[in-house]
Amino acid sequence: MFLSKIGHLKAAIHRPLEGHVKTATVRKTAAGKWFVCFSCEVEPEPLPKSSGAVGVDVGLKDIIATSDGESVSAPKFLRKEEKELARTQRRPSEAPQGSRERAKRRKIVAKVHERIKNKRTNFAHQQSRKLVNRYGFVAAEDLSVKRMTKNRCRSKSIADAAWTDLIEKLSYKAEWAGREFVKICPAYTTQDCSCCGQRQVMPLDKRVYDCPNCGLSLDRDTNAARNIKRLGLESLGVA
Repeated sequence: MFLSKIGHLKAAIHRPLEGHVKTATVRKTAAGKWFVCFSCEVEPEPLPKSSGAVGVDVGLKDIIATSDGESVSAPKFLRKEEKELARTQRRPSEAPQGSRERAKRRKIVAKVHERIKNKRTNFAHQQSRKLVNRYGFVAAEDLSVKRMTKNRCRSKSIADAAWTDLIEKLSYKAEWAGREFVKICPAYTTQDCSCCGQRQVMPLDKRVYDCPNCGLSLDRDTNAARNIKRLGLESLGVA
């Protein structure tokens, strides 16, 4: 690999480059790893047409709940690594400030954070790809995650879920594949009955939506996903 003003460098390219390379960005992570990111100009690759439509509700218990009644449990990568992270975070303070040993121990902490981030990213790529491959129309919540993380009781769990990353990957994959994708305001999607439209208060500890008007009994997240799908189709003028 040859970079302007730098010269020839060895690089492990994990997959062949496609299209016309426009830029190359070299960066070093906190864990001490070097990466080069290529920006390439390529043509979209539409997938075969699909008439399927789905609404996607994201949450903390099930990170994905679809209008078809399917769900994916939240992986909780940060929670699973908390003990390891806490152990490595204590070690730098035990070394003299400014020493090589302290820098070495801080790099170990960075590696744990990097591992958690990589797991989240890989998970988001896999789940968004499955949805885009399967459905021709996808509607998802347009969440204000920054506002939601102000809740101290759930801020860590919300950050660990990484909803924004999942929705962003779902959005660009859908565009690349020629699918329809829309974001829907999440207001009242959990409180409204997806069958008759009856609205009721739904505390967070109530996991089943029981409609007092039409008798619908449904998982609260599936009910919300059905409302998201309906609102998404309406936004495109589809009855």
